Amino acid sequence: MSITSAPPRKVVDDATLAHMTRNEADMAFKRRVRTIFEWVAPQDGDLILDIPCGRGFYLNMFRYVSSCRLVGAELDFPVIRKAQRTVADLPGIALHNVNIYRLPYPDDSFDAVILSEILEHIDDDVAGLREVLRVLKPGGVVAITVPNADYPFWWDPINRTLEFLFKRHISRGMFAGIWANHVRLYRREQLHAAVTSAGFIVEEERAFTHHSFPFIHNLVYGIGMPLLEKGVLPEKMANAADRTTFDRNDGSLLNPINLGLAVFNFFDRPNTMSEPIGRSTVNLCVKGRKPTA
Repeated sequence: MSITSAPPRKVVDDATLAHMTRNEADMAFKRRVRTIFEWVAPQDGDLILDIPCGRGFYLNMFRYVSSCRLVGAELDFPVIRKAQRTVADLPGIALHNVNIYRLPYPDDSFDAVILSEILEHIDDDVAGLREVLRVLKPGGVVAITVPNADYPFWWDPINRTLEFLFKRHISRGMFAGIWANHVRLYRREQLHAAVTSAGFIVEEERAFTHHSFPFIHNLVYGIGMPLLEKGVLPEKMANAADRTTFDRNDGSLLNPINLGLAVFNFFDRPNTMSEPIGRSTVNLCVKGRKPTA
């Protein structure tokens, strides 16, 4: 198997990435954004698939910095409706209700595919990856992120304690934490094996977010996001908490959300974009490429 060399691709600068994630309380998500934009590096004219597109956060960011063509795919139809609200006024974005095992796209269609936080949700990850390989163009890139089975204690103390004491975890509800609706979490070697078994060439691996504010996963996703989606936050607080409205936050520390973000960012300062092997982290990531022959 081989890959062909390609000319350097223009990348999104650090200042723009920082601006697009200025409202972000999930420090691991901030690094996922940076990783995906680094590995995919959207160019005008590219056709990029985001599966699952979720509420359309990546689609919104990609359109903010590029005129590439975007397809968002999602199995959960109510979530597709939320993505429609996120990208409703943005051009060149198609949303499809699809199953990853049966993608309705021709062979060799996409320049890149984003697989962020999906493999842990599906029973047969290798089958899903093989279908993604099919629809990628030869030489195309897949950017994969998954939760790490060796996650930091303070990220999700409830599940870490349950796993240590009782070999069990909470996967539903407010206290689900990192296990929320997941079939599995991944070890580094397990993710690498799944990606290569599907036929991809692994070009880069990284793991990130070791230090964290205590219970941050529960605070962000168990409390913060539900309050935001229910529309109960005052406008200025909502603008500071919303991933899709990064141009509306005035940055004032008198806003409790901004004050909270400052605290979370303080705890995040020691983290790097690629932690040493063996250190507990929130995410594992792989950049894969489809062989050209």
